Amino acid sequence: MTAKDTLLKPIYRVYEEKLLRDLDRNALPCHIGVIHDGHRRYARAERLPDYQASYRVGMAKFEEFLQWTAELEIEAVTCWLLSTENLLRPDEELVPYYEVLVELFERIPDSVGDDVRVRFIGSLDLLPSHLVEASKRLEERCPTGSRQVTIALAYGGRQEIVDAVKDLVSDLADEGWSSHEISEHIEKQALSERMYASDLPDPDLVLRSSGEARLSGFLLWQAAYAEYAFVDVYWPAFRRVDFLRALRDFTRRDRRYGK
Repeated sequence: MTAKDTLLKPIYRVYEEKLLRDLDRNALPCHIGVIHDGHRRYARAERLPDYQASYRVGMAKFEEFLQWTAELEIEAVTCWLLSTENLLRPDEELVPYYEVLVELFERIPDSVGDDVRVRFIGSLDLLPSHLVEASKRLEERCPTGSRQVTIALAYGGRQEIVDAVKDLVSDLADEGWSSHEISEHIEKQALSERMYASDLPDPDLVLRSSGEARLSGFLLWQAAYAEYAFVDVYWPAFRRVDFLRALRDFTRRDRRYGK
């Protein structure tokens, strides 16, 4: 938290309470997707010693965010913590981030409560073994729950669609369909059932921090009719008041699903 935010904290608290009072709880999203963007720019803006310092602030914010969603009984959250494109960054950026993620995954069971299922989506085979093992341990420690937290690691929306098509074609071929017949059986519902987390409802709201106004490939198939909230602050500086304002705006929108 910046010095300015510390001074304004009492004002933020009053504003948060007003936003909570005015929030239509019956119109809240069931499923929120989040792009946690802006760690490196935050580190430069705050003159932190290295990117790892900003990663730690950002992952602590991630834990806070999960608590905020729990308080509002949001049923499902999908959080994009690492993209396939991020893997092209130099090792001096990635290795410290991997370390922070391992630390985070060890802490999450104690911070999210007992009624949460955590799972991972993405090409985890592209990640170092110690990070994959930490991911598996987290899934094992949080196997069931009425709330769903999905963590996208080494994830790309285009790759997810490609994988779904491959799975569908393979299944159809195993059933004995010809190449011509296979093309006739590639349908929207069949592809939806082969997305990484096909049991989840499509996201109602996709939130991105840092002021960037694009999806960058996040949940391309599932977010076709989602509402979007692009928040100017970097993720490590993301505040509860920013989240509540995004929810307020969401509840005021008329969702027509293309009709």
